[in-house]
Amino acid sequence: MIDEKVICMKIAKKYEKQYWDGNRRYGYGGYKYIPRRLTPIAKKIIKEFKLNSKSKILDLGCGKGYLLFEISNLIPNIKIKGVEISKHAVKNSHHKISKYIRNADARKKLPFKTKEFNLAISFGLFHNFNLLELEKTLREFNRVADKKYLMVESYRNDKELFNLQCWALTCETFLRPEEWKWLFKKVGYNGDYEFIYFK
Repeated sequence: MIDEKVICMKIAKKYEKQYWDGNRRYGYGGYKYIPRRLTPIAKKIIKEFKLNSKSKILDLGCGKGYLLFEISNLIPNIKIKGVEISKHAVKNSHHKISKYIRNADARKKLPFKTKEFNLAISFGLFHNFNLLELEKTLREFNRVADKKYLMVESYRNDKELFNLQCWALTCETFLRPEEWKWLFKKVGYNGDYEFIYFK
């Protein structure tokens, strides 16, 4: 909060090299592939949504595509697609799946057919949009897949709100769980969701 945070936020919200691989004050401080780190999450997604070699999966806001890479390692013939706003992240995505990741803005109409995917996932993306952007983006996310899962930041009390405000560089929308659920219902989102908190 005292490290010129507003300046750091402006740099972070460009989502380019400084955010991913620059100084820690602007974001990740070096977003590298760590073998098997995401394997447990990939296995859980595969099991929960019964994915197989015929499945098609979309990761919205996929970053460098490391989770998609882990899923494709476990199911070699699965069809994967990633959408990421950061040109730096796309350029530096895992070389084995980089051709499946496209640079695009999730706040615009997604370049996919309705129900094109068996599953669409998104981790830590939607809270980075303002409310007007959220309504459109959630509808699009809902449209392109049969099953959906998203994770967003939230808070349940003043301490968690303060911790989230201190930590977050890119968060635009701060909502309680019941407010997120209200928004999901309003836009017709019928997928799964999960909240993370900063205790």
